Amino acid sequence: MSNKFSLKATSETLRAFSETYVRPNVLARDKAQKLDIDILEQLASAGLLGLEVPEPYFTRDDNCLFDSALPFSGSVLTIQEISRVDPGVSVYLHVHNILFNKLLLQFGSEEQKHQWLPKVATDVTGAFAVTEPQAGSDLSLMTTSATKVEGGYEISGEKTWITNAKEAGVMVLIANVAQSCGREVATAFLLDTNLPGVTIGERLSKMSVRASSTCPVVLNKVFVSDSAVLGTPNQGVDIANYGLCVGRIGIAAQMLGLSEGALELATNYSNERHAFKDKIVNFQGVAFPLAQLSAEISVLKPFIYQAAKKIELGYSATQVMDDANKAKLLASQLAERASSCAVETLGGNGVAEQYAVEKLYRDAKVGKIYEGTVNILLRSIASRALCN
Repeated sequence: MSNKFSLKATSETLRAFSETYVRPNVLARDKAQKLDIDILEQLASAGLLGLEVPEPYFTRDDNCLFDSALPFSGSVLTIQEISRVDPGVSVYLHVHNILFNKLLLQFGSEEQKHQWLPKVATDVTGAFAVTEPQAGSDLSLMTTSATKVEGGYEISGEKTWITNAKEAGVMVLIANVAQSCGREVATAFLLDTNLPGVTIGERLSKMSVRASSTCPVVLNKVFVSDSAVLGTPNQGVDIANYGLCVGRIGIAAQMLGLSEGALELATNYSNERHAFKDKIVNFQGVAFPLAQLSAEISVLKPFIYQAAKKIELGYSATQVMDDANKAKLLASQLAERASSCAVETLGGNGVAEQYAVEKLYRDAKVGKIYEGTVNILLRSIASRALCN
């Protein structure tokens, strides 16, 4: 399969899909603060809910963009290409494919894979529930608990800022399980959101990626069977760290795609807009900042795919985390600069909704926050690079 995979050919396919099905309703989705049913159906029909899901769990039909499962680089590329047009749609696919499907493929039992992969590859949305009201960057403050009972566990607590929560039919959830020694150990569960005691709260109104749902999730004595444990009962931290590693590579790709989209919009505008009897792109004050962005995008792109390739080759999260942190840090900083530059290139039109760059400017900001803030990334990079 890896011999057939081509970044160039896959990119062209995804770009055509994005222009045809994603771009037409970008503004409407942003204003409504929800994913419309048409785009959800198109994503499912195109096979984009099961990017890495292989046979026999997912049988692709003629509507699917790809006739076989993609490698991790393919998921990363999907996030990048759709982010050129709408990061709000791409983050939905990111969480579903990378933070749910990939964790299930990596850590799930055959029983769990047969139960969930055929569903999430076609019409059930996946999510990843770790963050809590008082436990964001510091997961040691997590209070959601899973108490061992006969035949399974009883889970109680509250998660927040859970992307895809409104659409999700299942999520990977991390909770603490008390041990006989009195210590608590994080454990990952596959949580069916239709179980009694699961309450999905109202959507949080946001500045960035507004089309994607972000909601609190309240768990009130939710019973899950022993078979719902993902991995082993004490593997929650490892699973969460793996999710953060691949997730940061995915968000780096999202911010890279956003930067490309902003640069394209600014470049097109500067070639059409005239001032002082010339195209504004011919003025150095306009052209040089765009040239700088082009150079940075070109250098960052292979670094992101190098990190993705290491995941494909079986490197551990510990081995790849430093690259993932650096990729996300630089990509999020680049996205903020690129979208800001695009707004300024368009001048007054840059702050008008119909020119699209103001949305990218809003979307870029969250890239420096979710799945690892800038300071958390710098702290981790410093600990590896500077400390003995």
